Amino acid sequence: MSANPIPPLHLYSVPRDPQATPETPPVRERPRTAWTADQLMAAEFPEPKWAVPGILAEGVSLLAGPPKVGKSWLSLGLGLSVAAGGKAFDSVPVKGGPVLYLALEDTPRRLQTRMGKLLGGQKAPAGLTLVTECPPFPQGGSDAIAGWLDRNPDARMVVIDVFAKMRGQAPQGVSAYDADYVAVGYAKRIADHYGIAVVLVHHVRKAGSEDFLAEVSGTNGIAGAADATLVLKRARGQADGILHVTGRDVNEAEYALSFQEASGAWHLLDGPASDHTVGDTRAAILRYVRSNPGAKPKDIAEALPQADADTVRRTCSRMAADGQLAKDGSGRYYPDTETRTQGTPEVSQLSDCPVDPSDLQELPGQQEWELSHLSDSGASHNVGRTP
Repeated sequence: MSANPIPPLHLYSVPRDPQATPETPPVRERPRTAWTADQLMAAEFPEPKWAVPGILAEGVSLLAGPPKVGKSWLSLGLGLSVAAGGKAFDSVPVKGGPVLYLALEDTPRRLQTRMGKLLGGQKAPAGLTLVTECPPFPQGGSDAIAGWLDRNPDARMVVIDVFAKMRGQAPQGVSAYDADYVAVGYAKRIADHYGIAVVLVHHVRKAGSEDFLAEVSGTNGIAGAADATLVLKRARGQADGILHVTGRDVNEAEYALSFQEASGAWHLLDGPASDHTVGDTRAAILRYVRSNPGAKPKDIAEALPQADADTVRRTCSRMAADGQLAKDGSGRYYPDTETRTQGTPEVSQLSDCPVDPSDLQELPGQQEWELSHLSDSGASHNVGRTP
């Protein structure tokens, strides 16, 4: 008799519709990975797919932050938005599609409570699959996720909360950097093969750093293997958090977010993050100067009745010293050096991102890993094992 007759509950136990007609999973050919220079320059590649335009592209994205900052609320809110085809952060339109959310530190009751708060009476999307147990990547987790993706060929995102529960034990005899790189590599193989966004919820170090990438817990192998890194940090001023974003297909940016306690939702605030991380007087000056480049302190003071002329003059000088404003030789202020020289206001990168790309595509530059088992959901396969 087996020592463990009851198998663990995990992704294999997700119920299927008994009346659904079995469909043959789409055949996914291995993308081409070798080119001559002239062939590569002559090739045409599709734009990357976006789960959340401008913020979450296909590939592996780390979502890191300190404990209790609200990472799980943010990731679950994104999962609901993408599954329903609504608006992420209450402002960014997203294309709907199935989402797999691995809530590996939660119970079904806690997930139900959290979702009920986020939904606010709206109907829960059937396209969001929630799982509370799954084996680590090397012990069958990759196969389980691949099996779900085969059954949901239009899937747009997989969220793993938290990454530490899925990475498995480090291979023996390898450095910490290599172990971290291999751990993220399991998720990247799946993301690249299926052309979807995989979000790994992770932690940051206790010690802060001026470079938000250096705050990601672990070695540089974690951020190095990921396609994008998002770090949610607490903010001072009008914002409750700042989402720092950088990546291979994502423009480096900072987004100011507000946490709505009543609904548990994170909302994207208008304007640059700097507008929401400074005091009220500085924020008002920034808004005015952004709308009126080349303004003098006298002009600003006349437009801000809540601040006297001396306060405005001193604040502008301090903001220039802090790099929040640029000042020319005639005493005129500009939002930044680029605006002063070009005369154009800063434009959010979100508007430049494709929202409705094709669901399935071949991906250039995929690594030389064996992916033949990803299309098979059998538990006996070893997807994710290093060859």
